[in-house]
Amino acid sequence: VQLQASGGGLVQAGGSLRLSCAASGRTFSSFALGWYRQAPGKERDFVAAIGLNGASTYDTDSVKGRFTISRDNAKNTVYLQMNTLEPEDTAVYYCAAQRWATAQAMGLIVPNYWGQGTQVTVSS
Repeated sequence: VQLQASGGGLVQAGGSLRLSCAASGRTFSSFALGWYRQAPGKERDFVAAIGLNGASTYDTDSVKGRFTISRDNAKNTVYLQMNTLEPEDTAVYYCAAQRWATAQAMGLIVPNYWGQGTQVTVSS
């Protein structure tokens, strides 16, 4: 599967952005999907993930209540709605996919498939 992320940009603190990640291929529904981010000078961190049919999600504590992951299997697309953004959310955001994984597993493994990153910058 090939992944293409988009939707990043510059936003003020407290604002919102929605990231999208479009996937190629006809097996999209067999992949768990996740979002990860890497801030300057830091390691890449897990943000959120969603299971095969979208029924289960899992996200890291720092984004709970602010970020929502969703997927549209008909459009082969996964989304990350980011609200109440903080300067600490500034990073390059990556989408990733792993076949037959669970949402929780996406927080523990390094997925096999990655999209290119999209920059999110939150100004104070």
